[in-house]
Amino acid sequence: MSEKLTIVGGGITGLVAGYIAAKSGKKVKIIEKGADFGGLLKTFPIGNTRLEYYYHHFFTHDVELKWLLSELGLEEWLQFYDTRMGVFKNGKIYDFNTPIDLLKFTPLSFWGKLKFGITSLFLGKIARWENYENVSSLDWFYRWAGENVTNALWKPLLDIKFGPFAKSVPLAWMVGRLRQRMSSRNNGDEKLGYLTGSLQKLLDELLKELGRLGVELIQNCEVKSLIIEKNTLLGFETDKGKFFGGEFLFTIPTVYLSKLLDAHNQLFQESLSKIKYFGAVCVVLELTEKLSEIYWLNIADPGFPFGGVIEHTNLISEKFYGGRHIAYLSRYFSHDEEFAELNDVQIEELMIGNLMKVYPDFNVEKIKKAHIFKTYTAATVCDLNFSQKVPDCKTPIFNLYLANMCHVYPDERSVNNSIRVAAESCKVLGIDTSSIPKNVSLAGKLGFNS
Repeated sequence: MSEKLTIVGGGITGLVAGYIAAKSGKKVKIIEKGADFGGLLKTFPIGNTRLEYYYHHFFTHDVELKWLLSELGLEEWLQFYDTRMGVFKNGKIYDFNTPIDLLKFTPLSFWGKLKFGITSLFLGKIARWENYENVSSLDWFYRWAGENVTNALWKPLLDIKFGPFAKSVPLAWMVGRLRQRMSSRNNGDEKLGYLTGSLQKLLDELLKELGRLGVELIQNCEVKSLIIEKNTLLGFETDKGKFFGGEFLFTIPTVYLSKLLDAHNQLFQESLSKIKYFGAVCVVLELTEKLSEIYWLNIADPGFPFGGVIEHTNLISEKFYGGRHIAYLSRYFSHDEEFAELNDVQIEELMIGNLMKVYPDFNVEKIKKAHIFKTYTAATVCDLNFSQKVPDCKTPIFNLYLANMCHVYPDERSVNNSIRVAAESCKVLGIDTSSIPKNVSLAGKLGFNS
């Protein structure tokens, strides 16, 4: 086991892996292509505070996150709040939190409501994901939840989230998704958490602690090529020079690593290139008034350019944002969609124009400012038997290790799951991680047995 570790990628997975490794005594460097560390946790100024580019909340069972916050002395900043969920269906907003809300959901028949409840409980509480990797979520829902339930809820939600890949989303992913949500509920009520002051607090303290541990943090540094001899990674060349020695952990998306491997290990490169990524857009609106009392509204009607309306200030008080109400309009997109080519002005016009279909009393004068954020590697496309695509952390190239959002499958990406993946990668590197707690998440189960 080498005493030197170089991490490529300064998102939360890379930063936490660096923290764990440095605490164990390793000499660590973290290389980041961009000007700032944080990846999908990055924030922007708003009022007298900051806000995430992409919405974030936490679950009551996120013990890895709580561990990290405790390590950094930030546990008191994590607060949990009661939430309200809703569904927009047939041009109407429905509360969707309790069994009583389900009974009032008129788009479903009585038997449909019963089937929805039973199948959801089965997936979230009983089903083993390993048994459903080769089963399409939509096919399973049509068979067991019925046409009424599937067409009213599951199909439109899968369509807007996965687009052309909706039919190939394995039921294993749905098991992970529902288990995550149901584990944060108590008697039907869900509490979600948020870090007061935004995730910038976590990033700032983590970077400060990394500095204290002697970790070398290098930004604006893009890896241009790998230096591989006799199937061993000796180092890599960047626009800031060459880096040699020790072990190398890549936490960047596989689509970028595969481009660096082309001439060195064709089979490995081809396996990584099979993993596709979704892009994501969030339009963040600063409003003079709230849109509703609902925190998370799922859009279950077809034809909308966003799949969710997340009213952040229905979770966190608007007082933190100078009285402004904050709403996110979000969607994933495939790289082949026309949406992927839209510029910020076109995205803003499309999103806001459709928002008025959900809230007829809304008018654009209530918008004081709109912020548009886009990424092309927001999540992996998890298709049937995706576990066969998940690469081993210990790759076929000696000294080269890999840990990224592929390893979150069959769960959904989250800060907590990224911490778990970082811990599992450090374990493969020979570092003792027994003191880091594990939650009910299914993340970090694949690729770490080597």
